[in-house]
Amino acid sequence: MSKRLLLGIVIVLVITNIATFIYWNKSENTIIDSKESGPVINKKKPVASVNGKDIFYEDWMRHLRLNNGESQLKSMIDQELVRQLAKERELEISEKMIQKEISMLTAAQGIMSKEESKRAEKLWREKLIYRYQLQLLLTEDVKIPEDQLQRYYEEYGDQYNFSASMQLSHIIVEDLSTAKKVIRDLEADADFDLLAREYSLDEETRNKGGYLGYIYTNSQFFPEGYEEIALQMDDHSYSKPFSTDEGVAIIFLHRHLPEITFTYEEIKKYMKSEIAMLETNQTLTADPLWKEAEVQWLYEE
Repeated sequence: MSKRLLLGIVIVLVITNIATFIYWNKSENTIIDSKESGPVINKKKPVASVNGKDIFYEDWMRHLRLNNGESQLKSMIDQELVRQLAKERELEISEKMIQKEISMLTAAQGIMSKEESKRAEKLWREKLIYRYQLQLLLTEDVKIPEDQLQRYYEEYGDQYNFSASMQLSHIIVEDLSTAKKVIRDLEADADFDLLAREYSLDEETRNKGGYLGYIYTNSQFFPEGYEEIALQMDDHSYSKPFSTDEGVAIIFLHRHLPEITFTYEEIKKYMKSEIAMLETNQTLTADPLWKEAEVQWLYEE
């Protein structure tokens, strides 16, 4: 790996990333953050004020450099190094594995909009690919016997799978007439959460806007009859009223996360790297890989 090439890449990364893709508008002295949710910052105006005491952009940048500059730059170098080495050694992470991990992370969240989910999944994807590629690089020379891998799969293979799950909210009302009124309100763009608080008879979820959370479809706690209805729905949509033992229900499907399972061959290299990490007592850091490249950076001793 060329020293000049890696140094050039690091310089480009510093320019484009550490300042969060900042562009100067000379005529207005503004800094435009290209991130979707980023603000437009006027360099000449305070970025914050505390009881009349202003904090200016330069003070903010100085604080970031002093407190986070080295660690952020090291993180950027680590990521670029892992990306290059993984490409050289053709260490691809399967889309199926990434989707499984994203599903697990998603199921641990609360309610997210489509836009929030999209942003989160993009960030998770980058971190997951880096983590798995780093783990494979750190353990590529460690030998694990085939019979040990087979035994590990037989004992722990199910832990790599993801069971189908649905994120639901519901409103339970006494009769179809009330349910139809709720539907009319929903069609008029009323908020499902607020309608649940107003109308739902379910004491356990009413004050949470009818929110049931993520429930595995094979769970005994999955409400009877809900899966059949939800399977016909799109994410972020509500159902027509239907009868249940509790009354007339309207459900809102936030997300449906399908089942993901792996064969032995699909999961083999990931099991091998995990076992190798444990047996060699390694930590998940890119530091050992630095010796495989010529890295120059601002904080060299």
